[in-house]
Amino acid sequence: MDGEGFAGKVSSFNISILAASAAAEAKGLNPGLIVLLVVGGPLVVFLVANYVMYVYAQKNLPPRKKKPVSKKKLKREKLKQGVPVPGE
Repeated sequence: MDGEGFAGKVSSFNISILAASAAAEAKGLNPGLIVLLVVGGPLVVFLVANYVMYVYAQKNLPPRKKKPVSKKKLKREKLKQGVPVPGE
């Protein structure tokens, strides 16, 4: 058994592992990209879902009822237009 040959093989094996891990680290995902995906992904999903619900509501919900106009406001509008208000 040659102890020196075995040690040489182990050290070259360790160096190749270190080189491979460094190469894999360099090819990994950019941390900025990960943050962008984590924040931007749900934001885009949220906006698309809101748009879909808005379109659905516009098609399927009945129109909103208008508030009744008070008699005082009706009287004021008629006075502005110059129409005589009945009862005066």
